[in-house]
Amino acid sequence: MRETDVARIGFDDSNVTWRTIEGFDHIAYFICDVDEANRSVDLLFRFAANQQIVLHRHKAAYRTLVLQGELRIYRANGELKEIRPVGSYVASASDGEPHREGGGDEDAIVFFSNRNVDGVVYEILDDAFNTVTTFGLAEFRALLEGQGA
Repeated sequence: MRETDVARIGFDDSNVTWRTIEGFDHIAYFICDVDEANRSVDLLFRFAANQQIVLHRHKAAYRTLVLQGELRIYRANGELKEIRPVGSYVASASDGEPHREGGGDEDAIVFFSNRNVDGVVYEILDDAFNTVTTFGLAEFRALLEGQGA
């Protein structure tokens, strides 16, 4: 199979049951694993095409792999900062600048591996950078258990 064929096939998510959280628009998730002993959370996110999700900050080190589409990263003011095409792998430390993410011209599917979690994984912010809510190991464990229902 040629490299260009792989890009056209896309990621087969037919066995993924996407979940959403009320009030969090343009994003769906599927939790792969929550490992309290190793302080990690692995999950898939599906970012809607040509949309931006809520302002947030990563509070744990993470790795991402774009499986479908392109992941667009936006500064807090909405300015496009970066485009990560399919196949992009990025490793990043915690406490980066607040930002939004979204899909390109098609929904983006991205694997996130959050590591060395010390309480909070994601800090959700309002437009004035006030913390609205947080998601940590306990919240992701509850969401994972809810996936089985």
